[in-house]
Amino acid sequence: MSEQKDLEKLQAKRAELEAESRSLKEEQKKLENGIKVLEEQVIIEELSEENKTTKDAISSLEAKLKELESRMKQKPQPPPESPAAPPAETDAEVIVPPSEEAEKAPESAEAAPEDAGDSGVTVTAIDNEDLVEAEEAKSDKQQEKKRHRFF
Repeated sequence: MSEQKDLEKLQAKRAELEAESRSLKEEQKKLENGIKVLEEQVIIEELSEENKTTKDAISSLEAKLKELESRMKQKPQPPPESPAAPPAETDAEVIVPPSEEAEKAPESAEAAPEDAGDSGVTVTAIDNEDLVEAEEAKSDKQQEKKRHRFF
């Protein structure tokens, strides 16, 4: 009979371990589901915070836009003038007041008034051949110096 008792004890032990195994697996599934729920909640909170930050930034930008629009409506200003650009190499426009127009005309041999009745505006073409020649001569001298350094 001892074998029978040993077999019963072993079967009872097996049933106990199987029950414990099922219980542990259920607890593991509950914990995994709890983790998934918490992870989703964390992601939702992070997205919610990110959305709130983005909304705040948008509202601040909208407020700044409205402020700038109201300032533009209050003070209509002419478009800002661009800084004086360097004269072009071939053509330049010269604005001369009517009193100075008579003085400037004899100095420039290439001056060509577009409209004599215009309010002192004269367009003058400037030929920069001398400037170009000077730059070419300068670059030729530099090239010559470079050649002599190597030989």
